[in-house]
Amino acid sequence: MNKKNLEILGLEEGATAEQIKTAYESLRAKYLEERFSDGEKGNNAAKMLTKIETAYNELTEELNESACSEDGGATFKKVEDLLKSGDISGAQHVLDSFNERPAQWHYLQSVVFYRKNWINESKKQLEIAIQLDPSNDKYKETYRKLNERINSGNGQNAAGPDGQNYQSQYRGQDMNTTGPQDQMGGGFCANCIDCCYTYLCLSCLCDSCCR
Repeated sequence: MNKKNLEILGLEEGATAEQIKTAYESLRAKYLEERFSDGEKGNNAAKMLTKIETAYNELTEELNESACSEDGGATFKKVEDLLKSGDISGAQHVLDSFNERPAQWHYLQSVVFYRKNWINESKKQLEIAIQLDPSNDKYKETYRKLNERINSGNGQNAAGPDGQNYQSQYRGQDMNTTGPQDQMGGGFCANCIDCCYTYLCLSCLCDSCCR
């Protein structure tokens, strides 16, 4: 928490929302009365009212952001657990419930898309995750390995976790492309790439949460 704002309200690190509100209201009442005083005392009181108002608002915002981050972390953990158990539909349902979508959301969405064999969409989500958190080595390493596997094969239609057919996309292909030249084929094993990439993603999830 911002130490300067805490000092203005006469508080120490670790102050609760209730303590912040109590200190703010007490100081505000004091300086509201003093601002009508003559001379320097009145001027100082007016300045302090502005300072304590700013300090209160900023500290309250910090607490709210921290609470949202903690709640989001627990929800992301739930998505990770669903992915580990193979419940792709459940993981997608939880991801859909997010109002704000930070880098970690896009990373997990990438995993879900890949498990559905939507390769191009998986790649796009990883790119967004990297844009939002460019210092995250896990995202960059996953992206590098995904590109290696995309470049090593030609793609194919594959059944998703719910039994429906999801056509793999890559390099800008359209979801509705049906020509054999646009599908994965030849001797490349799509199940192998699926298993390898999924193992990579889930290994990352086990090692550590996204930064």
